[in-house]
Amino acid sequence: MSQHHTLLIVGGGAAGVSVANNLLRQRPEMDIGLIEPSEKHYYQPGFTIIGGGEYTLKKTTRNEADLINPKVNWIKDYAESFQPEQNTVTLRSGETVSYDYLVVCPGLQLDWDKIKGLKETLGKNRVSSNYSPETVEYTWECIRSLEGGTALFTQPTMPIKCAGAPQKIMYLAADRFRKKGILDKFTIEFCNAGPAMFGIPFFAKALEKVVDGYGIKKCFNHNLVEIDGPNKTAIFETTDSDGNKQRVEKKFDYIHVTPPQSAPDFVKRSPLANAAGWVDVNENTLQHNKYPNIFGLGDATSTPNAKTAAAIRKQVPVVVDNILRLIKSAGVESQYDGYGSCPLTTSLSTVMLAEFSYGGKVTPSFPLLDPRMNRWIWWWGKKVGFPWMYWHLMLKGYRIDIPHKTRYAEKFLKEQ
Repeated sequence: MSQHHTLLIVGGGAAGVSVANNLLRQRPEMDIGLIEPSEKHYYQPGFTIIGGGEYTLKKTTRNEADLINPKVNWIKDYAESFQPEQNTVTLRSGETVSYDYLVVCPGLQLDWDKIKGLKETLGKNRVSSNYSPETVEYTWECIRSLEGGTALFTQPTMPIKCAGAPQKIMYLAADRFRKKGILDKFTIEFCNAGPAMFGIPFFAKALEKVVDGYGIKKCFNHNLVEIDGPNKTAIFETTDSDGNKQRVEKKFDYIHVTPPQSAPDFVKRSPLANAAGWVDVNENTLQHNKYPNIFGLGDATSTPNAKTAAAIRKQVPVVVDNILRLIKSAGVESQYDGYGSCPLTTSLSTVMLAEFSYGGKVTPSFPLLDPRMNRWIWWWGKKVGFPWMYWHLMLKGYRIDIPHKTRYAEKFLKEQ
């Protein structure tokens, strides 16, 4: 069996649904096929505040069928392999789907098995993770019941979905403990495989103050490699300044684990992948570097931007417009500058809105507001405004373009 579409999209997450619906607003007659096996769609940026007790999983969940335009041919199957020379994708069922243009956006793969013992203990023994809908509610169950002890929060090597998420839940937990008057009964440690609080020094310095305010211990160059849930023991591989590695054992009463992440295996082994396994695209046009009728966006691509929903929001119009240019036999344009945004939940009522582009340039959208400040308005955005924009504007194919400029940050950069 086989079928053909003018545009075929692999992945029905934020990127895939937005591309399909956005393109249909430009070309209502476009023949589009979308490969996505899941019938549920999750607003993943909301998982942090589910773990912090401020949201429910139900509020972040929609039926995929309610999000995909009925004009789109929804193919409920897994993509298994790519044959770009033949312009085809083979499904797990064995069916082949051909295309004129292909968009690849399957998201990231959570590599739970790269931490020895994690899969066996996750969701019990006070071992939780906000990175999956199956495990996120257990985070709140643990935080709500804790009365003291050692709480560890881990971050693996980059890249991961939303680089700030591993520490966001830590601040929400610490603020919960503080509001209950039991913060002094905890030893909280941030165990980061990287060397700093955040990849952009401008925001890292501001986050250092947040960490110090809660009395959190920073453990940099600590990569979680093994966990023994029943014995409440975590083993980290540490790296010193000379590159020497050793293993360190830490006891815990609670641990929040951020799993290692990578491009999906079917992407890694495909002709579309670069040497590191990512969909190999131009970072400004999002066009594949070898196959001109293929584009990629979202978390599975090789672009060195933050893997966030905000990045996808900026990437979607670039992909759609460049596909339409190719259809008209025009050249593609370099429009994406690497913009990403990370609303860092620093308490149960404040957020630091970090916005940046390629090269770590600080690119805020609001020129009069110091982006290092923890503000209630961004907490409202995190809980109400941003989810509303996601469901009712972005996924429905509307374009939301709030200008972001480096010059908006110049004053605040000078004040560092």
